[in-house]
Amino acid sequence: MEFTIPHHHPALAGHFPGRPIVPGVVVLDEVLALLARIEPARRVSGIVGAKFTGILAPGEACRVEFEPRADGGLRFACVAAGRPIASGLLALFPP
Repeated sequence: MEFTIPHHHPALAGHFPGRPIVPGVVVLDEVLALLARIEPARRVSGIVGAKFTGILAPGEACRVEFEPRADGGLRFACVAAGRPIASGLLALFPP
């Protein structure tokens, strides 16, 4: 699944003038929204960890991949233009 943050998104104002980048919290929000759309029965109880390793520009497509874990958690990885930008682990409520 993919998402794109438009250039006019309100979180971009001041982040950063002249060279805006998508804030990490917006990336995480999109990850959670994608999961809710593709697997509505899964409910996130928390973000165990998140690591930001690259920059996402406004208008740039970001692909999100999910990988279930044996312990019931769910790993996610975000990739834009072939480069990793974020990854982490989501805790889920039991089904």
